[in-house]
Amino acid sequence: MNAQQPDWPDPDLLRAVTGRLGAAPPLVFAEECDRLRERLAGVARGEALLLQGGDCAETFAGVTADAVRGKLRTLLQMAVVLSHASGLPVVKVGRMAGQFAKPRSSPVERRGALTLPSYRGDAVNGQEFTEAARRPDPRRLERMYEASVATLNLLRAHVGGGFADLRQVAEWNEEFVAGSPSAGRYARRAREVSRALAFVRASGADQRTLRTAEFFVSHEGLLLDYERALTRTDERTGRLYATSGHLLWVGERTRQPDGAHIDFLSGVHNPVAVKLGPGTEPDTVLRYLDRLDPARTPGRLTFVVRAGAERVRDVLPVLVEKALAEGARVGWVCDPMHGNTVTAPSGHKTRAFEAILDEVRGFVEVHRALGSHPGGVHVELTGEDVTECTGGGSPVRAEDLPLRYTTACDPRLNHGQSLDLAFRLAELYARAGDGARERPVPERPALI
Repeated sequence: MNAQQPDWPDPDLLRAVTGRLGAAPPLVFAEECDRLRERLAGVARGEALLLQGGDCAETFAGVTADAVRGKLRTLLQMAVVLSHASGLPVVKVGRMAGQFAKPRSSPVERRGALTLPSYRGDAVNGQEFTEAARRPDPRRLERMYEASVATLNLLRAHVGGGFADLRQVAEWNEEFVAGSPSAGRYARRAREVSRALAFVRASGADQRTLRTAEFFVSHEGLLLDYERALTRTDERTGRLYATSGHLLWVGERTRQPDGAHIDFLSGVHNPVAVKLGPGTEPDTVLRYLDRLDPARTPGRLTFVVRAGAERVRDVLPVLVEKALAEGARVGWVCDPMHGNTVTAPSGHKTRAFEAILDEVRGFVEVHRALGSHPGGVHVELTGEDVTECTGGGSPVRAEDLPLRYTTACDPRLNHGQSLDLAFRLAELYARAGDGARERPVPERPALI
């Protein structure tokens, strides 16, 4: 079952493109994927948190130094706040360098009397509502590869070149708090982060450790022609790796246990994830475990739950209990975005900040009641000042949505809303005796 695959009009051109991609250098390396598996094993064991975020759909035009830097900065700021509050290291994974394709609920879009193929992301066709733009073009797969190379180059340069310096990140957070209407609520946490980092520096910690960060990339493994072309055999072990990204996930529309996407992920050694919507049956979770993680190895499989704020407290417990009963050691992560999408009177798709926060709150409550680990969050965000989701500390109103609504698909949290969410999550994750506990040691240095 090859769900959500484009109807490529020229099979010969597709074969030529995938042939060239098959001979191209890998985007990521097996050793990096193995390192992420080790980090995600910590999430599965309750020893770390996962922060995964980025654009709903990347665009070729959006691959600029400012845009990449803005998303990275936002995730670094969020990670410092969450790590300080929880006392745990935060595994940072971007929805970047590959998130150029999107599944769609309908293969076609109608406007008036005209019916054209739906926009499936820049990897497949164009956003303009014309016959030429909407025709699937396999040459775009090569443009996706090139855009991913550019993004990875920028990320590697930033995380290894001082941009991720923890002191600088703490200063960014203090600047955010100073200008936030919620300053009173967040100020103490921001000051504590800065004091903790000052102590670490004064204690003689390796300065390079404080100036660099681990950062990984991920995307939905949607376009199987692209993923198969970039699959490589690791010479060390003989194992297959999807070298298009460190972590690939299967979405709600392609997660059929007997489908082609699950089959593909079952054959690669990367860490993988599956999105679980509100209709997920507990027995289906067991099928994913058997297909994707038969050895029950921590770090191999992450379940990303997207139930919606109104249903998460009912849906999540039975899924977690089923997995626990099987002895599975998987990571449990909350996607509070997709289950809370609504249409505003203006016709814009949007998400309310309070609904997003409430789903995460319910996610944490369920895990604490069950004695399991709420492993982190997976959010759609940008470092730009967009007006796509409503609410937040500097609230975006419904009437503001048309002002800066630039997403290629679904609405994203802007920079301020993302940091609002991080500080609110910090309150949820803070342990008892918050002010006196030992602070986390900064991560060891590593490039992507």
